[in-house]
Amino acid sequence: MKIKFSLIVVFLFFAFQLKAQENKIKSDTLKEVLITSTRIDLPFKENSRTINIFTKAAIKNSAATNVADLLQQVAGVDIRRRGTAGSQADLYIRGGGFDQTLLLIDGIKMDDAQTGHHTLNAALPIEVIERIEVIKGPAARVFGQNAFTGAINIVTKKRLKNTASLNVEAGSFGQLNGSLTVGKEFENTSVIAHVGALTSDGYRNNSDYNNNNYFVKAILNKKKQPIEVIGTFFDKKFGAENFYTTNPAWNEYEETQNSLLGISTTFRTNNFKITPRVYWRRGQDIFLLKRNDPSFFRNLHITNKIGAETNVSYISKLGVTGFGIDISKFSISSNNLGDRNRTMANLFLEHRFKLGDYVDVTPGIAVSYFSDFDVNAFPGFDLGVKLSDNVKAYGNVGYTFRVPTYTDLYYSDPATSGNPNLEPESAFAQEIGLKYNTNRFTGSVAFFNRDSDNLIDYIRPNTGVSVFTAANIAEVNTQGFEIEGNYNFKLVGYNQTLNFGYTYLNDNILDQNKDLSRYSLNTLKHQFITRFSSRLFKNVRQNIIYKHAERTVGTSYNVWDASVIIDFHKFNFTITANNIFDADYIESGFLPMPPSNVLFGLQYSF
Repeated sequence: MKIKFSLIVVFLFFAFQLKAQENKIKSDTLKEVLITSTRIDLPFKENSRTINIFTKAAIKNSAATNVADLLQQVAGVDIRRRGTAGSQADLYIRGGGFDQTLLLIDGIKMDDAQTGHHTLNAALPIEVIERIEVIKGPAARVFGQNAFTGAINIVTKKRLKNTASLNVEAGSFGQLNGSLTVGKEFENTSVIAHVGALTSDGYRNNSDYNNNNYFVKAILNKKKQPIEVIGTFFDKKFGAENFYTTNPAWNEYEETQNSLLGISTTFRTNNFKITPRVYWRRGQDIFLLKRNDPSFFRNLHITNKIGAETNVSYISKLGVTGFGIDISKFSISSNNLGDRNRTMANLFLEHRFKLGDYVDVTPGIAVSYFSDFDVNAFPGFDLGVKLSDNVKAYGNVGYTFRVPTYTDLYYSDPATSGNPNLEPESAFAQEIGLKYNTNRFTGSVAFFNRDSDNLIDYIRPNTGVSVFTAANIAEVNTQGFEIEGNYNFKLVGYNQTLNFGYTYLNDNILDQNKDLSRYSLNTLKHQFITRFSSRLFKNVRQNIIYKHAERTVGTSYNVWDASVIIDFHKFNFTITANNIFDADYIESGFLPMPPSNVLFGLQYSF
């Protein structure tokens, strides 16, 4: 703890010393970025929640080649990967489970009632992303039941003008990646299209992959009433060695597909903003326990979610009111989980009051209906107090809720058993924080607490039993705090950025033997992340990323990544090095992460 706090103090001292420089910085400020992932659109500076933003410029300078690697640079976000190139990774926020975080694409909820293991299968290629909004803390009253501990909204680019870019990458473990991104402007239509392929021999036995991704977005009728259409398709085939077992002779294998089709538009008047949307999300998952013997053990799951929603915001003398309705139908066809369906309906209402120029209060409530569970309501509110032009104190309280997935309820294999008698999870969460925002420095500190009831975990009665069974743990308390900062300064005439974050988490599972739990307790206890993005020459940019993690199971590791980006007129050459000092570490289960590796990239724009 003393070492970590010392590092934070050093960075803060460094930042405030540099603040004394008189050179004005022209930087990509977040102050006026409009947060669109909530029903009430607010500039980043005015929001009274804990929100991180990855802008287009920040993504470009992140040294990350996919969304999973990018999110690892956010304090409080735990990405547990099972290999490279985002083949499979689980998403956790502030100690929650992988089923407790919601991913959205342009506001479309990508939850999967089969399992949260598929959440990041829907993540987009970074070439088409405008920004990523990371909302931490209780968000169920804004998004619905899957946002138990937070939500992540990926906002796609609207247009690329008349451009095209070709990207080719090659590196360690036989990695070979290629992609083409095209933007075209017509008189009344804008189109963005992307196609990409990623392959590798793997960094260990049976860790090869062959992944393909396709993306298209069109804005139709843009001169009158613009209509947005988005379509995605991701196909991944990969060796899954020891993803779920420790048997070296089985050679597990998996194939996943994830697709989305969404259509939306926005109607505006002086006081109203109305956004209707319809969408269809499909998933497919094939898992073989023995890669070369499908008859030994094979799972096939096909899922479909069809939804329609309307979100409305209304401006009056009393403030801004946001309300909406979301109705969806989920179905699954599975040789393991059976053929099942679930109808869901969510109603949302919140209102933002402004009490003078310094205080804002936003109470709200969400009511959810599930055809296989009871109706539930979860209220909450946000409070913000403006202490000065650059300083804001805020607090949030709220109830949150999650119904079991079909995997929780019905899954069965030699090591795992579902439980059809599970009850929904619930929690009461609280948070207080302080934000400081200027063009040069953005910083925040937040303290949070979450009291969970009926948390779902896979447990066993004693260490002599090999089968883990889904069960509701009676009571769980999670406490922690975060410190984050982002500083922009000039050196030798060029903009430089220093970003850092620290998260402390303490999970206390009451009346539960920690040795008998499979998932809930392998959370981060200490997490420290820093990224230094610099430019010392006109056409050369460098990034250095340091990540420290200590988990509740006692493992601790330090990982260094770096990248160099060389810009020419139409060419862009990159060198990305991961795990530079060859750290030996595990993020999930039994899987060692890759040793030091390098990836060379060349991008040509025309």
